[in-house]
Amino acid sequence: MLTLVSIKNYIKAFLIQESFPKNPLGSSPRATPEKYIQLHNIAQGLVYPELDALEKNTGHSIDRKWVESLALHTQVVIKKAKLNYQHGRLLYVVLSRYLVDQEKLLSDGVTILETGTARGFSALCMARVLLDRDAPGKIVTLDILPHNKPMFWNCIDDHEGQKTRQQLLAPWFEELERIIFIQGWTKEQLQRTGLSRVHFAFLDAQHTKEDVMSEYAYVRARQCSGDVIVFDDVTPGLFDGVVEAVNLIESEGAYRLERLSVSGERGYAIAYRL
Repeated sequence: MLTLVSIKNYIKAFLIQESFPKNPLGSSPRATPEKYIQLHNIAQGLVYPELDALEKNTGHSIDRKWVESLALHTQVVIKKAKLNYQHGRLLYVVLSRYLVDQEKLLSDGVTILETGTARGFSALCMARVLLDRDAPGKIVTLDILPHNKPMFWNCIDDHEGQKTRQQLLAPWFEELERIIFIQGWTKEQLQRTGLSRVHFAFLDAQHTKEDVMSEYAYVRARQCSGDVIVFDDVTPGLFDGVVEAVNLIESEGAYRLERLSVSGERGYAIAYRL
């Protein structure tokens, strides 16, 4: 059985050289730094009462200055939809609550799995929880985008030239120490991670029903009572495949589900293993 240490050593040695789309996020900067700052200012002015209430009721909340700084470099992008990076707040609350509830059972460390790394925002938010709670553990995150290949990321850093994800996230070096990055398609790489246990998962990769169910099946087989899965983009009309998968998962009865909608374009589901 692989330990967290052996997983780290194994994955770092297992360099995956898979092909990926050329310039997946653009071949040049898509906006000026001033434009990204303007978008960030707008996003910061939005309010989300549902998350405010969740933070108040649980007593857990992410440091706003910290998360906004991270969001400027990893979540403020040029796109048609309204910017919304509230999953950072949600993950912080849910993971914090899980660590408190399971503290006595996690003396050997918590294993967190994420599918869909993107620029690394959500992985760093979860790593921040581990640091804030002085909790042992690692985050294993998968994405087709490479971690160590310079590219444009459709973010404010692009005006400095192409960067690797490692370089993009370099200011958050403490958080990075808690994260293992794997490149590859989720379906192919999940079985290669060697994980025998997944305490907490955030599923946010391919948004088809088939892909979500495949990721869910992998996690379910490695969870025990009290463990958690968070599903992103559970939004009818926009991501119906995710919605259908979550509904099917709930009907199976292995998990108790809570749903949270923070806007018409962003919904989440939190699944608790029974």
